[in-house]
Amino acid sequence: MNPALGLAAARVVIGGVALAAPEQGARLFRLDPVTNPQLTYVTRLFGAREIMLGAAALVARGRARQALVMAGVAVDVADSAAGWLAGEDGTVDRTTSYLLTAPAVAAALAGLAGVRRA
Repeated sequence: MNPALGLAAARVVIGGVALAAPEQGARLFRLDPVTNPQLTYVTRLFGAREIMLGAAALVARGRARQALVMAGVAVDVADSAAGWLAGEDGTVDRTTSYLLTAPAVAAALAGLAGVRRA
């Protein structure tokens, strides 16, 4: 399977969890929705974004799919930076920072591999 399509499917699943169960979604990222109740709102925003990026890439074809996958790569690079910066400024501890950053880097690499393979 093309890594970009696997990534797109994973986006839909992860986004669905974040949208339907935002507290559990936040906890998957080692974030605490109890001490920060606004986190459920932001988690739902994340979920909607992931569902749309994934679903659009799955239904598109050709250059449109490549453009959508590259948009996802750009988002993943931004997410990587956000995870890293959260560790640098103390918003989250180092372990959480790594756990936020690593999947985003892996997603960006999978997207790039998928575009290259296509």
